[in-house]
Amino acid sequence: MKRNGILCSAFKLSLLLLCVALTFVETVRAQEAGGDLVGGAGIFRPKNPETARKRTSGPRPTNPRRTTGDTRPTALPPEVLEERFEDSLDDANAARDARKYADAEKAYRNATQLKPKDWRGWYGLGNVFTDQQRWDDAEKSYNQAAIFAPQSADVFIALSYVQIQSRASGTNAKRLADAEVNARRAIQIQSTNAVAYDHLGAALEMRGSSSAETEQAYRRAIELDSQFAVAHVHLARLLRKNGRASEAEPLYARAIQLAKDAPTLVLIADALQSEQRWDDSEPVLRRALETDARNPGALFLYGRMLVVRKRYDEAEQKLKQTIEISPRAFQPYYVLGSAYLRMDRYDDAEKTFNRGADVASAGERKQLGGAFGFEGVGDGYLKMKRTADALRAYQRAQQLDPANSALQAKIAAAKKQG
Repeated sequence: MKRNGILCSAFKLSLLLLCVALTFVETVRAQEAGGDLVGGAGIFRPKNPETARKRTSGPRPTNPRRTTGDTRPTALPPEVLEERFEDSLDDANAARDARKYADAEKAYRNATQLKPKDWRGWYGLGNVFTDQQRWDDAEKSYNQAAIFAPQSADVFIALSYVQIQSRASGTNAKRLADAEVNARRAIQIQSTNAVAYDHLGAALEMRGSSSAETEQAYRRAIELDSQFAVAHVHLARLLRKNGRASEAEPLYARAIQLAKDAPTLVLIADALQSEQRWDDSEPVLRRALETDARNPGALFLYGRMLVVRKRYDEAEQKLKQTIEISPRAFQPYYVLGSAYLRMDRYDDAEKTFNRGADVASAGERKQLGGAFGFEGVGDGYLKMKRTADALRAYQRAQQLDPANSALQAKIAAAKKQG
């Protein structure tokens, strides 16, 4: 694809703003074999853990045996413990489906405390973290689930997925190797699971392999499920990366044809954006938002596209909506704050970065200390001769990224001017 000067410049800006690696699997999603397709900023959403009974409509009747206060789970009669555990799972599943992530997390945690060796509580907790792109937390929870459910393909599919996600701390070779092992484990458990093969291909590619084995994994996923749009997109991207664009385009077209829901459209848009096809991604994202106006994945990618195209006012609206729906996801804060920097709205950028710092991992906090984080805020304040504000921003940047040598000189200069 030819790039004119404006597009190339915009893409370079996007890399600086987003620090998003051009990974092949940023929006891998499972279909019902390993999870349903619903959205969230490139988020895989595995299906909810099943409960022993389905929730009936209306409020749940009060259990006269149910105890309150700080009664320890081990002190409860077995039948009461079981009922409270199932109640917690029901509550958590309902909250997750409503995207009330804080409530869902609390309820799943309660389930793990009631029955620490039941895999469903840990798996559900991992799902909530996955929905919010809290990859480290999700990986820990899924690992716990795997201990207690060594024959669950769904658990190993979810674990493989979170292990192949790019993180601010950088690529971890062991984690990617584990992702491949876990995808293969899922295939051993369920050899006809198309999602497991798709994840295997993604894990292989994340490890730097564009070999026939990687291609075959994606093709096997399509053979097992010809309606699996996700695998069509992944195979198309692999072929394009290998210089086989003429083979890739029909697969993209087929994926768009197959897409019936917002999350699949989000996946396609993310693939297009990773190839800097920003204009092509916009109509796909419009379709996604027509289907689900509150899909956080579609909103985030739309906002990202608008930032790259310097349509900052529109981007602000989309990114704010993303944060409202998924307040613990770091990237929307970082992209929005970076957009504010470009708009010379330094106070708004500082506030947004501070909010992002509250949910950031260690690597992400370091990212906030850089030129497109608090250091950039300080530069902006200094340009406006707001020396005291600049000093505060530089010191915050230094706190987040102590190894940033440029900050010492900037702090000294700000103190001198003050």
